[in-house]
Amino acid sequence: MTKLAIIGGTGLTQLSGLTIIKRDKIDTPYGAPSADFMTGELNQKEVVFLARHGNPHTLAPHKINYRANIWGLKQLGVEQIIAVAAVGGITHAMVPAHIAIPDQIIDYSYGRKHTFFEDENYPVTHVDFSYPYSQTLRNALILAATKAHIAITPIGTYGCTQGPRLESSAEIKRMEQDGCDVVGMTGMPEAALARELDIDYAAISVIANWAAGKSDGEITMADIEHNLHLGMANMALILNAFISEN
Repeated sequence: MTKLAIIGGTGLTQLSGLTIIKRDKIDTPYGAPSADFMTGELNQKEVVFLARHGNPHTLAPHKINYRANIWGLKQLGVEQIIAVAAVGGITHAMVPAHIAIPDQIIDYSYGRKHTFFEDENYPVTHVDFSYPYSQTLRNALILAATKAHIAITPIGTYGCTQGPRLESSAEIKRMEQDGCDVVGMTGMPEAALARELDIDYAAISVIANWAAGKSDGEITMADIEHNLHLGMANMALILNAFISEN
């Protein structure tokens, strides 16, 4: 069986139903990962879980050590990563509590350690990033959503901003003109680092709120928490269906 990891973002610091077998604290050449790597069983399949923001949630998006996280998963023999993240909805289909499986990404972040190819251990290599997400893994997630009877959007462009602040309405307008459907803060460099280490990577984007300027009034944490509760419950059904079939 292909070894699977799930990276949980905001709203997913623990994986419900995961029976823990072992906990790995890995020292990496790039520093400390966000948290210990939790290996366990879910639906009788082995899964590695990592809380992207730490557990408890303490790491802002720009403070996450993405290289240590991905390197650690590679050291554990992980071949597939499903990245779960809360995002803001930009286009009309991306309503709060909805789920999208993005197929493209635009990176607006800056100042993050974004590559392994910067020293003698990893000489410069230009990886193909035309299609940033594994199509095989995306197809399996889309099929799992169908089997779980969860309506999703099977394509979309994820725009990755720096954070931790939310975006201005003008920034969201620009991102929509660029072709972004959702906005998040953690999709990059995570996806690119996984590609550099030949790990299949796909994302489940749970829409937590309308992005700035897409609704009346301010974005509140109460609304975000409510939408995440609904969206993450559906996400769990998709994950369970995926793991049962793979």
